[in-house]
Amino acid sequence: MNKQEFLSRLKEKLPANEDTQECLSFYSEMIDDRKEEGMSEEEAVAEIGTVESVLSQILSEIPLSKLVKETVKPKRSLKAWEIVLLILTSPVWISLLIAAFVIVISVYIVIWSLLISLWAIEVGFALGVVYLAVYVVVFITQGRMLQSAAYFGASIAFVGISILMFFVCKKASKGTLVLSKKIAEGIKLIFIRKRVAQ
Repeated sequence: MNKQEFLSRLKEKLPANEDTQECLSFYSEMIDDRKEEGMSEEEAVAEIGTVESVLSQILSEIPLSKLVKETVKPKRSLKAWEIVLLILTSPVWISLLIAAFVIVISVYIVIWSLLISLWAIEVGFALGVVYLAVYVVVFITQGRMLQSAAYFGASIAFVGISILMFFVCKKASKGTLVLSKKIAEGIKLIFIRKRVAQ
């Protein structure tokens, strides 16, 4: 494939916006640089990669909101029968779309709620250590050594549990953030694949 074919195929697959010309200029310059290094035009294009791989790379750098907006935007105006069909079937597809959206949001909220609950338990154990330490001092001042020793033992146990819970919460927080990022990347990948397949 020569430079012109590569750039024209890339142009037809790229979203029509202000960045398209900049991308095309960048890849045109990249091909020219490789030609100056002694490669043939076909070799330079082949070294850059296929149109699909370059397009995937470009689309992965576009923010998800912009990608969704450009992908959802219709390429042509709808015909009258298509509009009528959309209106007639709207009770079904709108309900399904809302249900799917609510399920996804609910799962996401449950995951974050579990994480918040873990941190709340951690804070509870940390406050329990302070509470028990205060009572240890109170019982010592009252001369009640047996209760003081019991509360001291409980406070040591709470310290251990609190430290353990901190590491569990920290690990769960990292996992939740990674999961959230993977979900966002997965959604973005759906739109990238759709765009590359067009």
